[in-house]
Amino acid sequence: MNATRSKHTQGPRWAGILALASWLAAGNVLADPNQLSTVTVSNGQNESQVVRITLKDPVADLPVAFTTSNPHRLVLDFANTSAAAGRLQERANQGVVRDYQVIQSGERTRVVINLNGPASHELRKDKNQILAVLQGAQKTAGGAAPTRFAEADGKRDHALRDLDFRRGSNGEGRIAVTLSDPGVGIDIQQKGRAIQVDFMNTALPSALRRRLDVADFGTAAQLVEAFENEKNTRLLITPRGKWDYSAYQTGNQFILEVRSLDDPRQAKSDQPVYTGEKLTLNFQNVEVRSVLQVIADFTGLNIIASDTVTGNVTLRLKDVPWDQALDIIMRAKGLDKRATGNVIWVAPRDELVAKEKLELEAKKSITDLEPLVTRSYSLNYIRADEALAVISGLSRSLSSSSETATCTPSATGIKAEATTGSTTSGQSGAATSNVNRVLSPRGGASHDLTTNTLVVTDTPEKHASVEDVLKTVDIPSKQIMIEARIVLADDTFSRDLGARLDVRFKGAIDGSQVGVGGDINSSIDMINAAKGVLPENVVNVNLPSAVTAPSIGFTIVSAASNFLLGLELQALEADNRGKIVSNPRVVTTNLRPAVILQGTQIPYSTRSGSDSSLATTTSFKDALLCLLVSPQVLNNDSVILNVEVTKDALGAETFSAGPPINVKRVKTQVRVNNGETAILGGIFEQTIRNDTSKVPLLGDIPVLGNLFKSNSKTDEKSEMLIFLTPRILDEQLSAFR
Repeated sequence: MNATRSKHTQGPRWAGILALASWLAAGNVLADPNQLSTVTVSNGQNESQVVRITLKDPVADLPVAFTTSNPHRLVLDFANTSAAAGRLQERANQGVVRDYQVIQSGERTRVVINLNGPASHELRKDKNQILAVLQGAQKTAGGAAPTRFAEADGKRDHALRDLDFRRGSNGEGRIAVTLSDPGVGIDIQQKGRAIQVDFMNTALPSALRRRLDVADFGTAAQLVEAFENEKNTRLLITPRGKWDYSAYQTGNQFILEVRSLDDPRQAKSDQPVYTGEKLTLNFQNVEVRSVLQVIADFTGLNIIASDTVTGNVTLRLKDVPWDQALDIIMRAKGLDKRATGNVIWVAPRDELVAKEKLELEAKKSITDLEPLVTRSYSLNYIRADEALAVISGLSRSLSSSSETATCTPSATGIKAEATTGSTTSGQSGAATSNVNRVLSPRGGASHDLTTNTLVVTDTPEKHASVEDVLKTVDIPSKQIMIEARIVLADDTFSRDLGARLDVRFKGAIDGSQVGVGGDINSSIDMINAAKGVLPENVVNVNLPSAVTAPSIGFTIVSAASNFLLGLELQALEADNRGKIVSNPRVVTTNLRPAVILQGTQIPYSTRSGSDSSLATTTSFKDALLCLLVSPQVLNNDSVILNVEVTKDALGAETFSAGPPINVKRVKTQVRVNNGETAILGGIFEQTIRNDTSKVPLLGDIPVLGNLFKSNSKTDEKSEMLIFLTPRILDEQLSAFR
């Protein structure tokens, strides 16, 4: 039970116990010292063991008792009592009791009962004897040892005043029971999947006899039922899932908390985590200082209580980490703590706050009188004016305004960065009131860009803070190479079929001349033509292919009958596939924009003025491949990119106003891991056409109908994909390889 204790340590440890002094104040000490005579162990009813402690004089109150779970012990402290036989250690090996020890320190005697396993205990007093009745956990009905918070005193009647359920801040279910007085005996044990709490010799008002369905609160507790069981009041809590519970009592308030073990919200980092060894405490109206001394004995820590820590507390805890028990005691009495190493100082909260305030005011007074020191800081990576902005509480991004990169071919050069005129005096302007200011109100700073040096005048303590800040910000900026791939692919398929048919003849019907041709002029020419001569004119069916295509034709001419038959067939099938890959790359520094572009400026003319004075002006239209990017490297080496990619090209058609520009571009923000490739976007287009021109009726004739129609089939596909890959470069730049 000292500072070197581990959770697997067995056997007695009494270094911290022997150092215990002044355990009880005068109000709790008997007027005349008592004397512990004998300790005996005997068997009781229902396979229990009874440890009988005999004293010389009758006892007025039960001793302060607490238990530990690793190793299992029951500790009884007798105030203002001496041990007749001095230090005593005896083995028992009767049931759950392994051995016991009696130790005297000053005016206090402690009896330590070492157990073979977990057990419940009940303390009774009979004149000059204290009886500790121990029942092993394996003998308890229900398979778990009940926890008895207080003695079941049948001579007193108690009652429940209120019963309430709340959801705690960490998602636990809190059952709060208000008792008529702190002395109510309480037994807790697990019954199957339920938690059973018995309030001994306690009445339950009819208004509190109810069954509460608390599932809607979203905690591990589902049902809370209160009812009378003979002379006792029983509280039955039914949880769900995997759960655990803890119970404690302060004054007449009994709290039982049910926590879910499979709820991820229980692992919130902003909630206190208790890691101390678990213990069970049972104090009846004992001084707070005495309870703190018991915790100091248990942990081996040095707990110093302020003189203003007063008052008594009734506290009952079961299997609670000692640091949580300390927090419960401090919350109940309005106390707070400050820890330094293995020393914990406990005092009223207001007293601690007042003391710390005085210390801060004294420290501030010393700072106001402390002499100022001037030091210069040579910077390696950050500009001195930017460092000045940082220690003055300004944002580094506001300390300079750099040129903005754009996708324009006009070259204006790199402009000199203009400083914002940040405050160089520690006593001027808004910089003094900035809460992020590193310098003190008396301090000031200036910079020299020629040597990239920062000059600071301030107290030695503030110089240490300036050094810490400069070590954080004076680091090389990461460089990034951004590589883009712009893929333009097209796939075109076309098929054209056409026919030209020419039928002409000349004859007579009932003495009348008849001529047939492609039109009326052709038919007249056939009649007027000399014998054997066929005039050239339009064909009857003229449905060629839509494009110039290979053709085949044949003609039949009969001069004797003045008959002409001509046929021309055209067919063309085209399959075109192409791909254009553009791969711009550019290197830039973190948070600095960069642009790389390539393309053509297309001239076009515009006219202005009146007819008498017409002026012609030549302008240029940009058709560029451009990569514009501004990167931000995160701490996990992923990169946020503000990126714009442009791929413009000259159109195939031409208009009187000038040539068209086919525009393809994307502008977005994306987060990409270092070295990974992201697809910024893509455009897919497909055009399918089936065109047919035919002579009505004749064009619908199977097979022969192809002589009277033209077919055209087109399938055009075009796709654009844009890929982007950022790579964080090492200090030795090896970008384009």
